[in-house]
Amino acid sequence: MAEEETRKNMVEILGQDTSKTGVNNNFSEIARKQDSGYETLVISPIVNETKQNKPTFLEVLGKLSPGKSLRTGLDDILNGRTGALIVVECDEAKNIFEGGFKVNCKFTSQRLAELAKMDGAIILSSDMKKILFANTLLVPKNDIPSEETGTRHKAAERTAKQTGAIVIAVSERRRKITLYYDNKRYVLQNSEDILRRATETLQILEKQKEILDENAKNFNILEITNLVSYGDICLVLQRIEMIIKMTNNIKRYLIELGNEGTMIKMRINELTKGIIDQRDLIIKDYASRPQYSTKFLENLSSDSLLDLASLSRMLFEESPDKNIFSRGYRLLGKLNLMDKEIKSLISYFENLQNILNANEEDLRKILKNKTNTFRDQLANLKEQIMIGKKI
Repeated sequence: MAEEETRKNMVEILGQDTSKTGVNNNFSEIARKQDSGYETLVISPIVNETKQNKPTFLEVLGKLSPGKSLRTGLDDILNGRTGALIVVECDEAKNIFEGGFKVNCKFTSQRLAELAKMDGAIILSSDMKKILFANTLLVPKNDIPSEETGTRHKAAERTAKQTGAIVIAVSERRRKITLYYDNKRYVLQNSEDILRRATETLQILEKQKEILDENAKNFNILEITNLVSYGDICLVLQRIEMIIKMTNNIKRYLIELGNEGTMIKMRINELTKGIIDQRDLIIKDYASRPQYSTKFLENLSSDSLLDLASLSRMLFEESPDKNIFSRGYRLLGKLNLMDKEIKSLISYFENLQNILNANEEDLRKILKNKTNTFRDQLANLKEQIMIGKKI
């Protein structure tokens, strides 16, 4: 009775009687022709006109964020206390379902919620803009390992693993929406919970940024006075990398929040503007293998970041107490100099201290008639640094 009622609802929504169509297990388009009082099935395969690149897990997660039509449909299914099994079309999934009936209509959240009242899986087009089939039976291989216990979720996980398709299971009993894709299983979170966690993380990030700004001011003074140690470098890099990792966590929340996370996203962008460039320039100033050091920091766990002595040895192969000269890329970048002029200065003088102590004659060899301007800008930069101003 429930399925018959749903079919009637779909007739009103789609403008067609879905009970008069059928489907085989190859995403086939089925038409009926009247011929002398009987119907003949004419089957022609659907051809994908465009083959899209496989989306990343985060891109898929973004399609399920609050405000998106698919998420609205999933929430309607959840609130209606029904379950659902949804597969997004891909080449590998064409032979994994059977039975059901063809819908082939534009996707709307209302249509998805109505079709979910029936048993079986719903098949969406690869761009998620059309509902292709409903009430189908998924038949993935039974020998594919699954950690799920329910029949619907077992079928979802095995289908995703076997085909690489995007598969979504809505549990009416547990009231959860689970995404299976790219060998990952992810339970979609309530937007209020995500927003709360994102806000809490943002508050911690703001505090970390304040600490970084103080560390950076002290670091600037140490560079100007030639008192930088490897430990000082690691202290700044540690804080920068912690902020980057926290930012990446918040960005994942923002992807799942969609438009509801706009204000947090704006604040994140404000806090972290230029921070990666700052890290890369510090590494360029002090590391013998900048690319290796950058990759090393990016792959370092949060716990490993806390040990400055180990960080110094792993990044620079030196004790944290040992002093070192800055090459000068970072501070010279604060002046009105072209990149080629900065490179020429560092190539000629070797480090920042030699540039700071250089006489006018030597500077003129590199900067020619810009020497006086350079010296004035450098003196102004040193003054700002020594009074503790953020540069």
